[in-house]
Amino acid sequence: MTESTPPTLTQTPAPAAPQAAHPAPDLRVERTGTRRYVGTSSRGARVEIGSADVEGVFTPGELLKIALGACTAMASDFTISRRLGDDYAATVRVSGDADRENERYPLLEESYELDLSGLDPAMAERLVAMIRRSVDSACTVGRTLTAGTEIELGFETGGGEA
Repeated sequence: MTESTPPTLTQTPAPAAPQAAHPAPDLRVERTGTRRYVGTSSRGARVEIGSADVEGVFTPGELLKIALGACTAMASDFTISRRLGDDYAATVRVSGDADRENERYPLLEESYELDLSGLDPAMAERLVAMIRRSVDSACTVGRTLTAGTEIELGFETGGGEA
């Protein structure tokens, strides 16, 4: 006679929290001169930053606008390339004047320049709607600006954190 083993219950562990596909790069901004800085990433990228009167640099506000435009373009890239092919041309322009009294940009305007003349008008309209949905759901920069975000500023002063 063989002895049967009672079935055992196994518990499947809960799925791990989703993690980023790539670890976030180390980002730094270091002073290189009067009102002049360089931003670097651990992936080897660098950008020159400074005030508007310094040649060859972006201001922080310009970088904010570029980040928004780049995010809009990248969030819609797959949607557009599926309809127009991988070699489509596009430009996203971002503008908006600063309110210097309150030190903020009350309005940022984006203009997406994209040649849809090869599509019939109904398809062009559908593609624009799909682009808007892609940007609304996947542009982290735009979503962050729209929702607002908390910013925590800490200090390392050589004598411990302040």
